[in-house]
Amino acid sequence: MIKDNQTYFNRLHVVLDGAAVVGSYVLAWLIKFSSPLATTTPGVTAYSARTYFSALYFIVPFYLVLYSAGSLYSSRRITRIRGEFAEIFRANTIGVIGVIVAFFLTELNDFSKTFIALFYVFNILLTCVIHYAFRSILYRIRHSGRNLKHVLCIGYSRAAEAYIDRILTNGQWGYVVHGILDNHVPRGTVYKGIRVLGSIENLQYILPENKLDEIAITLSLNDYDDLEKIVDDCEKSGVHTKFIPDYSSLFPSHPYTEDLMGLPVINIRYVPLTNSWNIFVKRVVDILGSLFCIVLFSPVMLFAAVGTKLTSRGPVIYRQERVGLHSKPFMMYKFRTMVVQTKEEEQKGWTTRNDARVTGFGAFLRRTSIDEMPQFFNVLAGSMSLVGPRPERPQFVRKFREEIPRYMVKHQVRPGITGWAQVNGYRGDTSIRKRIEYDLYYIENWSAGFDLRILFLTVFKGFINRNAY
Repeated sequence: MIKDNQTYFNRLHVVLDGAAVVGSYVLAWLIKFSSPLATTTPGVTAYSARTYFSALYFIVPFYLVLYSAGSLYSSRRITRIRGEFAEIFRANTIGVIGVIVAFFLTELNDFSKTFIALFYVFNILLTCVIHYAFRSILYRIRHSGRNLKHVLCIGYSRAAEAYIDRILTNGQWGYVVHGILDNHVPRGTVYKGIRVLGSIENLQYILPENKLDEIAITLSLNDYDDLEKIVDDCEKSGVHTKFIPDYSSLFPSHPYTEDLMGLPVINIRYVPLTNSWNIFVKRVVDILGSLFCIVLFSPVMLFAAVGTKLTSRGPVIYRQERVGLHSKPFMMYKFRTMVVQTKEEEQKGWTTRNDARVTGFGAFLRRTSIDEMPQFFNVLAGSMSLVGPRPERPQFVRKFREEIPRYMVKHQVRPGITGWAQVNGYRGDTSIRKRIEYDLYYIENWSAGFDLRILFLTVFKGFINRNAY
């Protein structure tokens, strides 16, 4: 069983990481003191070698402790390699700071800063290479049918199907599901090759055989009354047990937990822009970005204003009520692109291709998205953001909130001039459901870098779009 081998893998990993620290240290020494780049005199180098290499007695265990604290020696079957690289980088950064502080406190002022920098870079690179190679070798071993984790699912549910789907599509994890136990689904029922072996009562006969590495509790919501007993039986057997909640219908996104004085609280949706620091960063970018765009595009906006005034009767700026942050209405500004209409005519519906209400000059403004530029002033005022879900008119919000699941989630953030849906082609008279999917992805995965990516794509894909009419 795999749990018998885990200890040996971890020990080998520790030995390899220790060798990486020593190898990086020696390589940094050779480049700094024994290569054409060396700048010290032979006498100083000979004297320093004893001191430099004596420090390894403390540096190697110090780094291994940091790696262990960063969970680099725990099972990482289902984690991505970039997460492991990030932990290596973090541990090495803490480590080099600790080494510098230790040298300072012991008054070892002859240590070269260049040497320390070289050691820092080499150790990160070499450790990452070792961990990548180690992981690649394990993947190959698992694909050959060894180093596998044997799992049994307790309960047939949507959670069980989702769990099996992920295991079957990620063979590198090395998981093998031997079957499912369930009290309601007939024995012999098969899901993608995984068979229902019998009722949950059979667990008392299976556990003593000690052939399983993990139990995955995948009960449906209707069977949660049995959860406590099943967990108790699994814990008594000593088999590692994990619980996969059947919450997909309740938590359609990425829930996260927080600790409320020992009480785990599940938040249904993670929205980064509810964090005060993230809000502050985004608002600063909005203010600076909108001011920059107002100055940069002022000639274009002047051209649009004059063209609108000369080509049709009516005001240059069109004000329309939209629904924004926290579902509060605000007035959004655009250059007028249609003939002046009554309030009832304005609420007719979407603008469609070759819409008779659009003026000739207005059609040009729409195709090039110049009509949206007055919204930089909305951003400056705080009712909008440079990037975010596009705001909609109140009558459509009332309609879509009843027809489209999770539609109102978009109002947890400020609406934007451009967004993830828009740069992917979902603007104008396109699928609202697809647009909401992209908006929700943006809301749940927001980062300053993601905003910059969308702004960059807007320059090439967002201004001129075949769906802008």
